[in-house]
Formats: sequence, C-alpha cells, structure tokens
Amino acid sequence: MSAQRASVISFPMLGGLRLDPPSYFTLFGRPIYFYGVLIGLGFLLGIAFCAKRARRFGLKEDDVYDVMLWLIPCSILGARLYYVAFNLDYYLAYPGELLAVWNGGLAIYGGVIAGALAAALVCRRKKLPLPAMLDDLCYGLLIGQIIGRWGNFLNREAFGAETEIFCRMGLTSPDGTTIYVHPTFLYESLWNLGVLLFLLRFEKSGRRRFDGHCAVLYFLLYGLGRFWIEGLRSDSLYLGATGVRVSQALSLALVLASGALLLALRRRPFSPDDLYVNRVG
Repeated sequence: MSAQRASVISFPMLGGLRLDPPSYFTLFGRPIYFYGVLIGLGFLLGIAFCAKRARRFGLKEDDVYDVMLWLIPCSILGARLYYVAFNLDYYLAYPGELLAVWNGGLAIYGGVIAGALAAALVCRRKKLPLPAMLDDLCYGLLIGQIIGRWGNFLNREAFGAETEIFCRMGLTSPDGTTIYVHPTFLYESLWNLGVLLFLLRFEKSGRRRFDGHCAVLYFLLYGLGRFWIEGLRSDSLYLGATGVRVSQALSLALVLASGALLLALRRRPFSPDDLYVNRVG
C-alpha cells in the first residue's frame, strides 16, 4: 500500500485508536498543507530557542538572526535538491512536480549540508566562530526535526516496513485493506527529543570542553539513530542501483567521523578559557 492511498491511521497499542487527519486546510480558497505549516513552526521555534540561548555560547541574538536569514532558504533549497537528485528519473519525467514540496520530498541531510555552508559563509563575513554558532544551532535543528516529522505523519509518508511489533501503526486504504508498519516518523521524532534533552543537560553541566562539542555530539547521536531507523523505512533514497540507502551510508560516515574526532580531541588539553563565551566574557 502506498502512503498516498492510505487514509485511516490506527494504533493498536493505544486501544485501536483510529485517526484520519487532513493533510491540508483551506484558506481564502487555497489549500494550506500541514506539512509546510509544521516545518515553518519548527523553524520559528528553533530560531526563538537559539536566539534565547545565544549568550551561553558568546553570541548575540542578532548574530543568530543574521545566520538564520540565510540558513533557512538555503536549507529548504538544499533539502529539496538532495531529494530530487536521488529521484532524478521521476522529476525528469514529471518536471511540474519539482516545486511541489507540499507533497513531501525534503531530505534532512540536504538541508543540514546547505544550512551548514550558509552558516559558515555568514560567520566568516561577520567574523564569528563557526563552531560556537553550530553548538547553538544544533538545538534549533533538533526542534525543527522533532516537529517536522509530524508533517510526515499527516502526509502518510516516511513509515517503515510491515511489522507486528507492539508499537506498530495501521494504515487502512479506502478499500478497507489494512497493513501494519513501523511508525518510523515517530521513532525519529522521539529519538531527536532524547538527543535534545541529553545535549541540554550535557551543556548545562559544564562538560562542553570546546566550541563545536555539542554539534559533534549531535552528528554522532543523530547519526546513530538515523542509521537504525533508516534501515526500517520503506521509502529510502538509494545510491543508484546499488541497494545502498543514501541516508544510512551518510549516517554511518557521520558516526565514524564524529566518534573519531571526539576520541582525538579527548587527549587534547583544554581550558575553560578556550571557549568563545569565556574569551568574549
């Protein structure tokens, strides 16, 4: 069953709770898709959170706003280009769908790559330390991911393979056929919530030893979760005909690179004065 054909969603673990949430609402005669609304909400809450915590990293609220002004459009463009690049045959056949992001089709890794490049350029121009900025921005990124995954829920997409696991999700098509799948959108949303809470506690405890520490931990922990969850999904992007899932391969690379970097830096002596927040304080 495809996501587009599924209508009613059910959760046996919640006593057979059945939901048929709309994917859009109408405003002034035009459809407004919840997918975009939730992504926009995630951006707004993420920006507000990062701006509020900017001083903990030696930054100003205006520094965060300046970066976000470029990061947000670049991230959306990067997320779409990444998705289209690995579905190129489809979009060459249906070029009219290239801009139809309201139907889904934003790849988080593409957004992260493009957003990081945009942040690097703005930080270089404003003479701000990119590692300290990334430490702050990773919280906003997690908030956006936590909320944005529920747009996948409303679109009936980003679910996993069929399963009989206790926390399975039912998808019922208009003809009454029901299949039970891994609710991978939920797995990732909850995993990201756990990573967010861990990083907040980690940073509050004073264990951040160098600028970029939180960002490296984000890539390590998110990569671990995404590597596992991607293996359960039924709509992965693949590297050509290799059968290799793009996001799973990239997640593994991030885990290995982040882990190696943390091990290498662990042996390096650090002083609290090395942190940008203490140097400018």
